[in-house]
Amino acid sequence: MPRFSVIVPAYRVQAYLHECLESVLAQSLTDFELIVVDDCSPDACGAIIDEFAARDARVRAVHLKENVGLGRARNAGMEHATGDYLIFLDSDDTLTPGSLHAISDRIKETGEPDVLIYDYARTFWSGDAVRNQFAAHLTEEGAAPFRLADRPGLLKVLMVAWNKAHRRDFVEREGFTFPPGYYEDTPWTYPLLMTADTMATLDRVCVHYRQRRQGNILGTTSLKHFDIFDQYDRVFAFLDEHPELSAAWRPVMFRRMVDHLSTIFTKRGRLPRGSRAAFLRRARSHYRRHRAP
Repeated sequence: MPRFSVIVPAYRVQAYLHECLESVLAQSLTDFELIVVDDCSPDACGAIIDEFAARDARVRAVHLKENVGLGRARNAGMEHATGDYLIFLDSDDTLTPGSLHAISDRIKETGEPDVLIYDYARTFWSGDAVRNQFAAHLTEEGAAPFRLADRPGLLKVLMVAWNKAHRRDFVEREGFTFPPGYYEDTPWTYPLLMTADTMATLDRVCVHYRQRRQGNILGTTSLKHFDIFDQYDRVFAFLDEHPELSAAWRPVMFRRMVDHLSTIFTKRGRLPRGSRAAFLRRARSHYRRHRAP
């Protein structure tokens, strides 16, 4: 059983996929499997994935028969995973040298936690790399492992799947999967962190997060940004199903939702012209529906 299952979904990223996969295969720690999911990509991604699988036995190619989107492509990768920990990497991003070794060492130091959160840096076309502005929350603040309630400030760190290592037996026991649609990380990350009995952090940049790529959700004008409403409905449905978590976390999730909806509404270029009034109506409805009593 490998230490890590690194899962990389790929769709319309032929210009970046080589660099992404090479960044994994070049890691100093070699005890991993690299599961690359071709999400029925119309470009050369499928051929690139097969090329890597043919040259390195650690690479497993998974070809989907239809395009299912990032979340469900990750689910397809998880179905093939055998590693102790799941690591998700977007196919236009890269792992930094030595990151898997550092992640493995930190996991051992902190007693095999359910979730390990590590840092990232945004990388730009200019070659500049800017570290996460909330990196200070990853520094040591008392003993590890801990629960989210002990360090709620970690919610300020980007709520995505690709800056974390997830213990596979924890994910499978709790039945966590990614939903369809945009913002699929929202109903994955919040329930996962609220549920984890043990967490730890690693104050090290392990991922380079590519910025301003055409097709990236944050730079795309689309009605798919309305998917955020369904994703927060899933978060609150999870809390309804777990009353032992609801009292403490519902007010927190409500504030997070309001901030997230406000960001989408105010960021130029996200919502198509003519859709802003409809988005605001949905936001008001969600405010009333999910406001804590």
